[in-house]
Order: sequence, then C-alpha cells, then structure tokens
Amino acid sequence: MTTPALTPGLTGELRLRVGPEHTAEAIGSGGVRVFSTPHMIGLMEGAAATAVQPHLAPGETTVGILVDVRHLAATPVGMEVVARAVLEEVDGRRLVFRVEAHDETEKIGEGRHERFIVQLDRFLNRVEQKKAP
Repeated sequence: MTTPALTPGLTGELRLRVGPEHTAEAIGSGGVRVFSTPHMIGLMEGAAATAVQPHLAPGETTVGILVDVRHLAATPVGMEVVARAVLEEVDGRRLVFRVEAHDETEKIGEGRHERFIVQLDRFLNRVEQKKAP
C-alpha cells in the first residue's frame, strides 16, 4: 500500500561520467561516439526510482512503465551528465515524474516518466512463472 510520504515534490538525482561504453556507437544505435539515448533514459529512470525508494514500505519497489522523453543535445565522452526526476503525481500505485538531464553545458533531455509500485517478491514470482512449461 502506498505510504503517505509519497507526495508530489520528491526529487531524485543521479550523475554519470560518460565513458566509451555509454555511447551510441557502443550499443549499436548509430556510429556516433556520443552519450546514447538509452543510457540517458536509464539515468532518468534511476533518478525517479531514487526519489521514491526511501519512502516505500518494506518489500516494495518501483518498475518503469512509461517513458516519453526527447533527447535534445549530444554529449561527448568525458562529460558528466546529471539526471533529475521530480514526482508530480501519485495515482494509487502509479507515479508520474518530470525528468530532465543536463551535461556540463546545457539541457540534453526532458520528458515524462511513469513508474508503478510493486511488491518485489510477488513481482519476481510472476517473472519466474514465465519460465515454467
């Protein structure tokens, strides 16, 4: 059950120094050696999870269910990227975040991200059931 501490305004932030393994070239989504969109999205999702995890009940976690972001600018290897998420809406177990990412010179991404609160043991049990014949 959602805790009262989950209120709009909670924020989370993650930082990453872009390495060669974080580039579009490295993941095969183009031959460009710049910070990849999938890595930017992952950093945004992580910032959102970080914002709410300390406020969840024991045994609960969140999983991403929707990402709607724009990648606005390229970031070279070596620069630091900061992703920030702000919880804007709590609708039962559905959480809606505004997300942004900045490198050392400008905003590189923005958008919306939704997460859903799950009981971790039940969630993992359902995943394991997919393996059963």
